[in-house]
Amino acid sequence: MMSRSTLSALLSAGLVLCAVTTLTAQQAEDMCVACHGALDDEVLSGPVVALRNDVHASAGFGCTDCHGGDATIAGPGGMDPALGFIGVPRGAEIIAVCGRCHSDAEFMHQFNPALRVDQVTEYWTSRHGQRLSASGDTAVATCSDCHHAHGILGTTSPASPVHPTRVATTCGHCHADPERMAPYGIPVDQESKYERSVHHAALTEKGDLSAPTCNDCHGNHGAAPPGVSWVGNVCGQCHAVMDDRYEESRHATTFAALGMPGCATCHGNHEILAARDEWLGLGEGSICGRCHREEDAGGQTALAMREAIDSLALRIDSARVVLEEAEQAGMEVSAAQADLSDAHSALVKSRTAMHSFSVEAVLEAVEPGQEVAEASLTRGLAALRDVQIRRLGLAASVAVILLLVLGLWLKIRDLESRAGDMPDRA
Repeated sequence: MMSRSTLSALLSAGLVLCAVTTLTAQQAEDMCVACHGALDDEVLSGPVVALRNDVHASAGFGCTDCHGGDATIAGPGGMDPALGFIGVPRGAEIIAVCGRCHSDAEFMHQFNPALRVDQVTEYWTSRHGQRLSASGDTAVATCSDCHHAHGILGTTSPASPVHPTRVATTCGHCHADPERMAPYGIPVDQESKYERSVHHAALTEKGDLSAPTCNDCHGNHGAAPPGVSWVGNVCGQCHAVMDDRYEESRHATTFAALGMPGCATCHGNHEILAARDEWLGLGEGSICGRCHREEDAGGQTALAMREAIDSLALRIDSARVVLEEAEQAGMEVSAAQADLSDAHSALVKSRTAMHSFSVEAVLEAVEPGQEVAEASLTRGLAALRDVQIRRLGLAASVAVILLLVLGLWLKIRDLESRAGDMPDRA
């Protein structure tokens, strides 16, 4: 196990090496690339191919910036440890190699002033870093496990292993591997569960890059599972209104006292599904029914909230059907349909208010929506009555016209008959 003092020395020496090799770019042929590129062994030649699209190579960095040695010397002589050659870094060496540039704010400012330079410090706080530091566990993830060693792409590149759409797969390389996770007793179903979640659907199907993936909840360089007492703080980063409602509720204190992980108690953590009204109440498939019964206060609250939300949803559906029927009949109901959207907004608010577990809070959101939905339904029914009146009027008009046509036809026949009966005067 490399000590922290050794790592610091390596980091300091590396900064000097990194600065020197970068600022005094060599004009001679890079023998690392020339030799390794000509080898048949893909393990040895592969890095040369990968470097063609590497962000470091495009910025002018070469093999020796990470591996040490002298790229102007052909053959093994260029890989002399006396020249600073370290070969393939392992474990804590990887952190030191990457950190000697990425922890230097002045140096990184030349390339990307916005890039954070605390990744190494943050890494040592992560579960990965803690195990590596405390027990020298080299099976834990380091920089190259997530970013790769060669062919490193920017985080905004869709092909990057740390692009939002690929983070779950990258984490899953280790966390979905039963053999690798066995020594830690960690489940290996997180990736498969996440792929069934509403978050994954938003990210991959809707293209919403703001939808959370592994590092949004666990962190990236400082990766760690959210503690039971602060799961809500993680969820609340996006779901702020729900979080505020929940903090007002009895569940916030009760769950904390019982050591239950807030939001995750009802919604789960990785397999977070789209919320449904059926979860509220005590019926089949309800979440409230896991703890509450009809005879207790919590059960009664759940039933009352569900009844209020269902009544608004039903009234909105009724109004929508009537307005669509009137529209198809040619009636102008766009204003009523626009108003109905306000009722739907009230329905969304009522579902949010449910997190306070207060019937009064839900009713406060439902009642304005009920008024709007009722008004829209009334206008829709009035439009349908107008349709019926117009249809009756049209039918009456058609009947009158037909009678007139019939009368005219009879008159013509009568005139023709009389003309035929008159004597010929010629």
